Amino acid sequence: MSGERTEPGPTGPSRRRGAVLEEAILRAAADELLESGYPGLTMDRVAKRAGTNKNAIYRRWPNRAALGVAAYRRLVKAQTQPPDTGTLRGDALALLRQINCDRSSPTGEILRSLLSSIGDEPELLAELQSQVGDGGSAAWLTVLGRAVARGEAPPEALHPRVATVALTLLRNEYVTQGIGAIPDAVITEIVDEVYLPLIHGRAIG
Repeated sequence: MSGERTEPGPTGPSRRRGAVLEEAILRAAADELLESGYPGLTMDRVAKRAGTNKNAIYRRWPNRAALGVAAYRRLVKAQTQPPDTGTLRGDALALLRQINCDRSSPTGEILRSLLSSIGDEPELLAELQSQVGDGGSAAWLTVLGRAVARGEAPPEALHPRVATVALTLLRNEYVTQGIGAIPDAVITEIVDEVYLPLIHGRAIG
């Protein structure tokens, strides 16, 4: 019979399988990343925290690097939920400010540590770079879709490249300025002087 038995808890042992156990492991690994960073992530600590055994982890992730990337993706997904301020401008500002804040947060440090540590794992590196490159495009499409539904933006604007222009400009600031976080005035300028005019201009022609 398949499945793994957890460590005995206050009410005795319980059995978890499939997605439930996987979620418990990922949650434990994500918590470990936040507390100790990638250098401090170990299969033993994750297994203890998740209330399972290392074999259950290795059956799903072959090594620490694979688990680290999966846990980082879970962290990013949890932190990039699309805001709903009621306006496209408010949502765009909120998204950019969150990304700017994350750059100097523990999550940003975890990303830098992962990128520098998994160079000998090309598939994992490509997966992580894809995650970074995506930049939460789903969140941008969600907020833009809401704006279209409210009549605040034309339907022609609902395109992935258009939706993520503000994010691209923010990244360009990081590359050209070489600083940990950019001033809030620059974020406001990106939204007001470039992003919103582009969105509204998609209805022309």
